[in-house]
Amino acid sequence: QLQLVESGGGLVQPGGSLRLSCAASGFTLDYYAIGWFRQAPGKEREGVSCISSSGGSTMYAESVKGRFTISRDNAKNTVYLTMNSLKPEDTGVYYCAAERTTGWGSLFVGAYDYWGQGTQVTVSS
Repeated sequence: QLQLVESGGGLVQPGGSLRLSCAASGFTLDYYAIGWFRQAPGKEREGVSCISSSGGSTMYAESVKGRFTISRDNAKNTVYLTMNSLKPEDTGVYYCAAERTTGWGSLFVGAYDYWGQGTQVTVSS
């Protein structure tokens, strides 16, 4: 089976940090761009960050620029999202997704072929 599995979510206080991981099984991520998305209750899924298959290009939503960093280690078949200075509005279910149509990555939900199950991130005092 081709799977993406997110991990690293949890409860954190405002100003804290978390690092999310997206691990692939059943296939290699070498030729895939990876995107991170999040969805808060009652709201539509939004793009957070993405990274090209080579790792040479990244993109961030304006709301997380300067606070979040996306990175990948193809040798480990894993992509990471490091989140610093977390705010309550960062709360939501975070998903990773993979696409190989272009390999460039996008913050558009419809661009991706495979999705993980999501991991909950809650930022609260």
